[in-house]
Amino acid sequence: MIDLHCHILPGIDDGAKTLEDSLAMAEKAISQGITHILCTPHHMNGKYMNPASDVIRRVTALQAELDQRNLPLTLLEGQEVRINGSLMEHIEQQDILFTDLDNTYLLIEFPTLDIPAYTEQLFFELMSKGYTPVIVHPERNAKFREDPNRLIPFLDMGVLTQLTAPSIVGIFGKDIQKTAMSMMEHNLLHMVASDAHGVNTRNFYMKEAYEKIQKEFGTETVIRMQQVTKDLVNGDRPKLPDYQEIRKKRFGVF
Repeated sequence: MIDLHCHILPGIDDGAKTLEDSLAMAEKAISQGITHILCTPHHMNGKYMNPASDVIRRVTALQAELDQRNLPLTLLEGQEVRINGSLMEHIEQQDILFTDLDNTYLLIEFPTLDIPAYTEQLFFELMSKGYTPVIVHPERNAKFREDPNRLIPFLDMGVLTQLTAPSIVGIFGKDIQKTAMSMMEHNLLHMVASDAHGVNTRNFYMKEAYEKIQKEFGTETVIRMQQVTKDLVNGDRPKLPDYQEIRKKRFGVF
């Protein structure tokens, strides 16, 4: 199993604080059946700056610690990049890490409460250069929860989306879980990742999420979402299901 979004690197954002925290996360990941983790510290979110060269160095160091302890987990370098108007410049400066070595897919985080007005123009610019944005945890964004159909213009462009595992298990509350289920039902979400920050808070829940998805949407959906994750790591073009608009019920509730 591949985890495409994880804050396992120690001491550089709000994830693992110490090497011991990172090792505990690694052991938990292995117990979940995870074999590969894309290390994705926050970057350019107003609080944390983790440029590509620094992340690569830290991933190498943590991998050495895992290998020394015979922990069977492979780390890959990545970032969770906060959407911002200077993103193209940072890509040109080779400051941005993608999910794949061909620089095709990049994880984009939105503000919790908003969808910036310039998003569509920025995404168009990215895609015109061959870069595909992946919107992480849209089910946790207030505007997408208010109206999940706001994702559709981005999906029409070819943008991808990543569900956070704890969301569909109910760890973030019933409202976010309901949104995640509705988005899943209408094929608005393409893959699952943990967004794990530790073992005591913001844990992995990958095994539980896939079990929930299998129960509610079938084995084929699990296989497809796992394949999309592999495709993003390999820089391949994923096969995606058709998505549908979510129709509002009579009293305005999805």
